[in-house]
Amino acid sequence: MGDAEAGKKIFAQKCAQCHTVEKGGKHKTDPNLWGLFGRTGQAPWFSYSNANKNKGIIWGEETLREYLENPKKYILGTKMIFSGLKKKSEREDLIQYLKQATSL
Repeated sequence: MGDAEAGKKIFAQKCAQCHTVEKGGKHKTDPNLWGLFGRTGQAPWFSYSNANKNKGIIWGEETLREYLENPKKYILGTKMIFSGLKKKSEREDLIQYLKQATSL
């Protein structure tokens, strides 16, 4: 289990340039992540690549663990430019932060 405070720092350094997390937050280069857990891959009003649309992901801790390690390997053909988090501890911290920040 990760540390949400450490995950918040990771998000600020590696994710916030392209994503927002707050309810009603705008899409940037990549989608707003509010309601991420349990979502079937897509935020409303965001234009996803066909690779993302066709993957059929339901986002949860397990899918995020794999995705955050290497997004381009997990979704072949994704437009996501992020290369991933190689350290398991960083992935766990980020997931804990996202669980808190993207839901009530």
